[in-house]
Amino acid sequence: MLLEVKNLKVSVDGTVILNGLNLSVDRGEVHVLMGPNGAGKSTLVNTIMGHPQYKVEAGTILFDGEDITHAPANERAKAGLFLSFQNPEEVPGVTLESFMRTSRVAVTGKPVKLFAYKKELAEKMKALDMDAEYASRYLNVGFSGGEKKKSEILQMLMEDPKLAILDETDSGLDVDAVRIVSKGVENYKNRDNALLIITHNTKILEALTVDYVHVLMDGRIVRTGDGRLVDEINRNGFQQISAAAV
Repeated sequence: MLLEVKNLKVSVDGTVILNGLNLSVDRGEVHVLMGPNGAGKSTLVNTIMGHPQYKVEAGTILFDGEDITHAPANERAKAGLFLSFQNPEEVPGVTLESFMRTSRVAVTGKPVKLFAYKKELAEKMKALDMDAEYASRYLNVGFSGGEKKKSEILQMLMEDPKLAILDETDSGLDVDAVRIVSKGVENYKNRDNALLIITHNTKILEALTVDYVHVLMDGRIVRTGDGRLVDEINRNGFQQISAAAV
């Protein structure tokens, strides 16, 4: 397994949010995580990425065979984990290109060949319908909501992680922006990497073959199914699943 989360118990400011959660993701797979607001979805992905606000009380997180339960976030990124934020931060004084180039050096430990890098960046920005001038602008500063989300997908494509986690990357996007972001996600996906997607707007899934859908409620996964579970949730909501899990 690429990612194994075992019996995970996580608290925030003394309040337990996740309690005995289990999740396994292998290479080549697309997993979708769904659940009502406050169920713990963002807590899970932030814990996987090593956010210090989230305290692991019990359980383990294994990534590519290594125990990363207490590893710092930068070591997890170097190992091949990537998180696209629901609300990307603005970073004045650091251009988008500089940020991504520095990230690549930090992750790979190798110098970047500037000409080849700029060519690759220009091609991927064009595919995401991003104006080339955004590369020289400060990271997310003055970007629209859609451009911020495209910036996140651009970073994913440039870093090419083993596991990309998308935390409601499609939220707040219009139909055209969702289509472009979805195409970027489709271009990233191959048999050697994996995706874990949190979404309420299932349009982003239309270009992907979903292997597993997990329903997270009350701090644990209460049901797992294939892509058809998305349709069931869209028809009936989470109430029926909640009743069955009691």
